[in-house]
Amino acid sequence: MFFVISYDIKDNKKRNKVCNILKDYGNRVQYSVFECELDKKLYDEMIKRILPYIDEEDSLRIYYLCKDCKAKIIYYGTNKIINDNDIFIF
Repeated sequence: MFFVISYDIKDNKKRNKVCNILKDYGNRVQYSVFECELDKKLYDEMIKRILPYIDEEDSLRIYYLCKDCKAKIIYYGTNKIINDNDIFIF
């Protein structure tokens, strides 16, 4: 499952914590936007870790893109979508 996650968190410590958590699950594509390819288990784990840092005055938005929608993403510049299949570790 492919997710686009954005956040607006006022508290610097909480914002940094959420950013670091999201780095464990996806790729940062903008200052407060991540793209994550996750199965249900990893998604649930990520949400469980993030939600304690989100207050009423904060915003956390999660967009699920189906396979067909993901294929229609248009991007400009150098921030292309990185797939796990594109990563090689030697």
